[in-house]
Amino acid sequence: MELILKEDVINLGYKDDVVKVKDGYGRNYLIPTGKAVIATPSAKKVLAENLRQRAHKLAKIKADAQELAAKLEGVALTIATKVSATGTIFGSVGAMQIAAELEKLGYEIDRKIINVEAVKTVGNYEATVKLHREVSVKVPFTVVAEAEEAVEAAE
Repeated sequence: MELILKEDVINLGYKDDVVKVKDGYGRNYLIPTGKAVIATPSAKKVLAENLRQRAHKLAKIKADAQELAAKLEGVALTIATKVSATGTIFGSVGAMQIAAELEKLGYEIDRKIINVEAVKTVGNYEATVKLHREVSVKVPFTVVAEAEEAVEAAE
């Protein structure tokens, strides 16, 4: 089934992309939730005309994403978390903690666009932030033990 996305769908595509999906996924999820419409020939023509008219707006959005990516280039995060004596984290560090640390620095980044595997040990890692379909930036972060835990472990 061929559909036109009306909004960004994680791991599928971006707004106004024409994508092929299995019939059940399109019929039972994407179309009823308003995330997509069926890609008929007339709908494709309307999409092409809309994209032509919005080209300058899309260029500005991409420029804004590139500007934010340039600001994020120099950012290095340190995430303090509770750690056991062996260096294993209680729980894990993921996109939510990275988004919270970025927010403390003044960057309003949605956790859904941050791609990182669950981190379960202390160390240096890297997360990818997809700001635009063509713009992504890698943000290095270090996971360290919380100060209170480090003091208790030393005693």
